[in-house]
Amino acid sequence: MKKTFLGLLATVIFSMNTWAFDPKSSDYVNPIITAMPALTIAPDAHAAGMGDIGAATTPDMNSQFWNAAKYAFIEDKGGISASYTPWLRKLVNDIDLAYLTGFYRFDDKQAISASFTYFTMGKVSLVNYDIKSQIDGTITEDMVYAEAKPNEWSIDVAYSRKLHEYVSMAATLRFMYSDLNNGINYSGTGESKEMYPAWTMAADIALYYRQPIELPMGTSHFALGFQLANLGGKMSYDKNETSNFIPATFRLGASYEIPFDNYNRLMASVECSKLLVPASKYSTFADTLDTWNVKDSREYSKVSSPKGWGQSFCDAPGGASEEFKEVRWGIGLEYSYNRQFFARVGYSHEDKSKGNRRYVTVGAGFKLSIVRFDMAYCIATASSNPLDQTMRFSLGFDLAGIKDLVNNKR
Repeated sequence: MKKTFLGLLATVIFSMNTWAFDPKSSDYVNPIITAMPALTIAPDAHAAGMGDIGAATTPDMNSQFWNAAKYAFIEDKGGISASYTPWLRKLVNDIDLAYLTGFYRFDDKQAISASFTYFTMGKVSLVNYDIKSQIDGTITEDMVYAEAKPNEWSIDVAYSRKLHEYVSMAATLRFMYSDLNNGINYSGTGESKEMYPAWTMAADIALYYRQPIELPMGTSHFALGFQLANLGGKMSYDKNETSNFIPATFRLGASYEIPFDNYNRLMASVECSKLLVPASKYSTFADTLDTWNVKDSREYSKVSSPKGWGQSFCDAPGGASEEFKEVRWGIGLEYSYNRQFFARVGYSHEDKSKGNRRYVTVGAGFKLSIVRFDMAYCIATASSNPLDQTMRFSLGFDLAGIKDLVNNKR
């Protein structure tokens, strides 16, 4: 008997479709697979409405995920925001992503921030079945021996500081935890491998450049953003027999905000990102379902995190052309009226061989003296894309505004 987890496919379904092994084939698919893929999902509605980008956009309460260095330029004294994403609603109804973040600015040069991310994969049936069942897909009720509620979460804290009038830097420390089976293991006969919760530590390094440019109609802003996210150890679900890379990410973006008059402004942004994770190597399709090359799999597991970061730029089976396909990019526009009402549109593109996540996003929001609300909606442009019709919501509160409101009532 062989233990498998039906439903855990939801954790990676947005980054894989079917397997093909010829890099020259039009059907070739070789996505980068990582532990905790939830950390690659845009958690807030502001960035989601602009094509899932945020490294160089205007600083806001949710900058922690994209570029914590932006907090050194934020105008508010402090704030807290909660975001919610009902994930993959076209496939299931019990997968959700929750995101809570907050910041406090000590002065005009430095700030501290923190966030908590929680991803629940709903209820999963743990099943035991033999090779024949794997081939013909037959699963019966007697094969289900338990149900689990897998979840993943992370918590982090960051410090940001201005190094120059136009430049800031931030460092983030993150704890990551993944529990895929809630401690439920099967001890039957035959091949069986127990699984355990996995955890690791990681860090982000971010830079942000924002320069005002005086124009006849007002002050515009040009910005550049850079982030290295989730630089840390690997995760193991079987007490270090094998290890899995976490989604270390290189992110680079630029934006330009131009005013039309005292009330109307338009910001255009572009961003590219790449997972700093080496490509796996697979054998050709065999007569059985055992398509993994065991030797290569073990060698892949032994690659250290720092070596994997460098190797990720030069190890694609298809050579340089496939390396460029591993780069994901997005563009976004945001129109604002009086910096209170916002309308957004964006586009995110991923190559077909790396997951085929291609979609248009639209969003809207408003900001008052105390509260800020944003929402975003995803419209897939690639067929059978599980991201289609995904919505995100963010609700934020300005701490200084709340304090002033309380003081006025006294």
